Amino acid sequence: MISQKIHPQTIVAGWREAVAVAKDALTASTLNHKHDEVKFRADLMNIARTTLSSKILNQHKDLFANMAVDAVMRLRESGNLEHIQIIKKTGGQLSDSFLDEGFLLEKHPGVNQPKRMENAKILVANTPMDTDKIKIFGSRIRVDSTAKVAELELAEKLKMKEKVDKIIKHGVNVFINRQLIYNYPEQLFADAGIMSIEHADFDGIERLAFVLGGEIVSTFDHPELVKLGSCKLVEEVLIGDEKMLKFSGVARGEACSIVLRGATQQIVDEAERSIHDALCVLQQTIRDSRVIYGGGSGEMLMAQAVSQLAAKTPGKEAIAMEGFARALRKLPTYVADNGGYDSAELISQLRAAHAEGQITSGLDMKAGVVADMSKLGILEPFRVKLQVLISASEAAEMILRVDDIIKAAPRKRNPDQHRHH
Repeated sequence: MISQKIHPQTIVAGWREAVAVAKDALTASTLNHKHDEVKFRADLMNIARTTLSSKILNQHKDLFANMAVDAVMRLRESGNLEHIQIIKKTGGQLSDSFLDEGFLLEKHPGVNQPKRMENAKILVANTPMDTDKIKIFGSRIRVDSTAKVAELELAEKLKMKEKVDKIIKHGVNVFINRQLIYNYPEQLFADAGIMSIEHADFDGIERLAFVLGGEIVSTFDHPELVKLGSCKLVEEVLIGDEKMLKFSGVARGEACSIVLRGATQQIVDEAERSIHDALCVLQQTIRDSRVIYGGGSGEMLMAQAVSQLAAKTPGKEAIAMEGFARALRKLPTYVADNGGYDSAELISQLRAAHAEGQITSGLDMKAGVVADMSKLGILEPFRVKLQVLISASEAAEMILRVDDIIKAAPRKRNPDQHRHH
């Protein structure tokens, strides 16, 4: 269009009108089953299957779609994906993956401590529990006998015992620490019948405190000001070949864990990326329950609306609108090309179907034909598709407004004259 001597401002004006019409056409084609629980869940399942169809989980998409929908439906009130923990465990098959209604932590209780705790009151902390070693950098202590060393060790032990006693005064039966817990405090916790868990990773402990309804504390002088976490049961369970701690009946009931299994680390990493994509798309659908038909149906619908507007618009802006419509039709073209089909044939059939009013028509990539998306159950979230439209048009505008690019020459580097060879 620039080569046709059309000014960028004219092109942008045409694009903006095209975006407005495309938005209206897309909004008019939406479905909303928010108030029908059964149909809404069916929509979520179809969206999850569509999202997973092009990924490594394609062979087990029903299993993982169901898993993702169950997890997101639990978050319906908050919509916070932080409540969903994804744990990767090599060994087994992808089909061995499962959703666990609780929170899993890849840690173990201390030696001689309870492995199961009901009606747990939990203190989540980030504090050093290894002060039997002097950790001041550059410190040096001189003593004139081994007895003095023993006195120093005893003083450190008493200091640690005071700290443990302060923790016990909180009335907790489970203590989770971000840092290490050395043998002596671990023994004191065991004597008091408290389950202690050390070295919980920072992301894990942040999420755990949030899920348990508590807060992370570092000082223990005022128990009355500390907000403790709680859950109905903490127990050690076997996941694959490893033991883990499971927190059931947590304060925030929407929390859950997805355990992914796979033969190699690469497989479980790719499975995590795939399930995360599905969770993000479903989360957007929970927030805005409107959905549209997929398979290129939405793009063709918008392109047709823009072409109709261009036919009625006089002036050079109509050329910009036609260019916008062509760009929209390119998207299903790329989908057909990626599937290895004759894109020119399929897109011409799809365009003809939409011209005849079959607005639910789209590309069936399994059979390589134009089909009815409503019968195949291929859906996409309206919110995601709308954002794609807006972001792409804004990016195109920004690029078009660039008149020229000035690139500064790199700074000349002088050889180091003081370097010794």
